[in-house]
Amino acid sequence: MNTTTTLILQAVGFVISATTAVIVLFIVLNGLLDRTPKHWEKRLRAYAFIGPAIALVSLFYVYPAFRTLLTSFLDAGGNSFVGLKNYLSFLTDENIHTAILNSVLWTIVAPLLCILFGLIVAVLADRLPARWESLVKSVVFMPMAISFVGAGTIWKFVYDFRPPSRPQIGLLNGIFSSLGNDPQAFLASNPLNIGLLIWVLVWMQTGFATVLISAAVKQIPRELLDAARVDGASELQVFRWIVLPEISSALTVVLTAIAVVALKSFDVVYSMTDGNFRTEVIANRFFKEAFAFRQFGRGAALAIVLMLMTIPFIAINIRRYLARRRAQ
Repeated sequence: MNTTTTLILQAVGFVISATTAVIVLFIVLNGLLDRTPKHWEKRLRAYAFIGPAIALVSLFYVYPAFRTLLTSFLDAGGNSFVGLKNYLSFLTDENIHTAILNSVLWTIVAPLLCILFGLIVAVLADRLPARWESLVKSVVFMPMAISFVGAGTIWKFVYDFRPPSRPQIGLLNGIFSSLGNDPQAFLASNPLNIGLLIWVLVWMQTGFATVLISAAVKQIPRELLDAARVDGASELQVFRWIVLPEISSALTVVLTAIAVVALKSFDVVYSMTDGNFRTEVIANRFFKEAFAFRQFGRGAALAIVLMLMTIPFIAINIRRYLARRRAQ
């Protein structure tokens, strides 16, 4: 039996085992609750079924977070307490400075570009016949079906560079060469390479932005738009004073969601440049510190920094959710 067959059988066995465990747990909990007094059953039923989920979240999310926080105060081997030394070392490390700066750049540029392109596609597609609208949205959404590593590999071939004496297999350099220009090492040219890497994320996430924005646009009452046009408002004024305010909630969701994805961008950078040529980001640097350099304390500290950078976006979504609950 070869390795592939073994892995497939192991995966199938895991799925069957997990499904069986869930069914058994459901039966056992139901049986126990049926035997409790009625006045306790209603109170305990919700906690009984949500309890396993809370336990799993605590085991796989909360505990690792606290463990990572503790490790960030330890030395490279994770044995001796060094206090804030790992965090303070970032102040003089140029590689960390580059990683933080690039991560901030990803977090600003990628969501804004996704919103821009998503808005353009959503508004223009809304004017098309239904079948053409679905086709356009499907084409734009299609890159989301590709993994980040797959997308990075695809675009690495697009940006590929070979010496002028060799045939160019990269699409961009193929076009450059056919026009009589010398091929360019796009991924080695800073800061151009940062923009080219960010574009891969924008290419993948624009479909997500388009779907959410399009759904919000369709919720705008047609009577409101028609009334504004009858009153003499231009299409630009309708978009600025009616469409944008009406879809502001959807824009906030898209902005925060893609910002978090951009902050965690590891796969694209790792598969295309591995952080070389000043393209380092925090997630990729964390991986190097922890698993390449075996500096577990610094790696954990970088993970905590990354987690802290995501908190504002999570807080925005929580505040938005609570405000909507109060409005209801």
